Amino acid sequence: MKIKAIISALAAALLLTSCEAPSLGSGCAITVMGRKSDMEKSYMTAIFDLYEEQTGKKLEIISFDDAEFEVRAAEKFESGDAPDIFMHFHNADLNRFDIENNFYFLNDESWVDDLTDSSLAYCQDGSGRILGLPFWESSVSGCYYNKTILDSLGLRPASSQAEFDVLCQVLADTGYTPIMWPADGCTWMFQFGLDPIFADEPEMLEKINANEIAYSDIPEVLAMAEWLRTAAEKGWFGPDYLEQGWSDIGAALGSGEAVMTFIWDTWFYTDFGKDGKYTVDDFALMPVFMNTTPEGTYEGGNLNMMMVNKNSEKLEAALDFLEFCATPENYNKAFDGIPTVSCFNGQTTNIESKMVADSEPSIASKERVSTAASRIIGYSADEVSAAFNEMFRKKTDAAGCVGQMDSYRIAGAKKQGVPAFQD
Repeated sequence: MKIKAIISALAAALLLTSCEAPSLGSGCAITVMGRKSDMEKSYMTAIFDLYEEQTGKKLEIISFDDAEFEVRAAEKFESGDAPDIFMHFHNADLNRFDIENNFYFLNDESWVDDLTDSSLAYCQDGSGRILGLPFWESSVSGCYYNKTILDSLGLRPASSQAEFDVLCQVLADTGYTPIMWPADGCTWMFQFGLDPIFADEPEMLEKINANEIAYSDIPEVLAMAEWLRTAAEKGWFGPDYLEQGWSDIGAALGSGEAVMTFIWDTWFYTDFGKDGKYTVDDFALMPVFMNTTPEGTYEGGNLNMMMVNKNSEKLEAALDFLEFCATPENYNKAFDGIPTVSCFNGQTTNIESKMVADSEPSIASKERVSTAASRIIGYSADEVSAAFNEMFRKKTDAAGCVGQMDSYRIAGAKKQGVPAFQD
């Protein structure tokens, strides 16, 4: 606490030299950097607006398109132009940003005791240090399907990989796109299939992180690649999936052109439009099937964290902003009506998605903690997607795709300086 007090005093002194007025102005605004789609979430714009309205202080939001975010943000840090607050998920890509030297650990902050056990665990590193404030939706990821269309065809949701394959083929034969697969820029889908492999067998995770085995040594990874290749060739993703991205998901589902997609419940309330033939009330939830576990899987919530640049001249102001966000009155206003599992013990205005509530028994037995993206050393969602898109474009086969995944992962681990991967 003494160290924090000294840092706070120094930061305050620096601020006073240029920001003496209560209203900070553009030169003294707290900078917040994140992905464009993340910064535009309704609860994020709500908390930003609330902070400026109630404090009279300013925020400068710096956002990059999702596909270029990791590279552009890393360039900012490397050039000494890092933001005061950095929003990032606790995944393998975070290792690009030299956590030890760039970020302020938040264990002593007053809001820590208000975090739920799961959100606290998500934001801690291996030494128990809190990397950021989890201010995000805690969703359940799975296969969300149009129950109205299935009912009209006399079909039912799948409870096994074999049933899912039959369902997809019947839908394709009937003229529907079974799965909306946004291959152009969307990268999260693959981790759902990989999670069971490493969550169910922790020793597999230890071995791949110790450079004792590779993806190519794991039959389930090849089985997943083969299944995705076959699904694409059978038309289960539709004819234009390689050109479709984030902004196309809502239209495809809302029109009924596509019946299913691998996503999370909160998306339906924050991003799914209301102008289509079908609405959120037409959808339900079943597990994701990607040929890595016979009964399917769900992924637990991934949380975007507000991380504080410990080298910022506005360190104290940044910490105050986090405290503002972590105040019950404020986060309850921001998350009012948002369907999400609570990140804070005092969170009361969020709602539970009916899709998730109706599937609770299935979720309880098949949910895995997010594992691939957050715990595999060298994992990069963008690079995994790039390897699979090479396969989808028939530039390589399933084995070549898995080999490329290994090449990317090993190169990433080497770049991070992980001893087991050094020559």
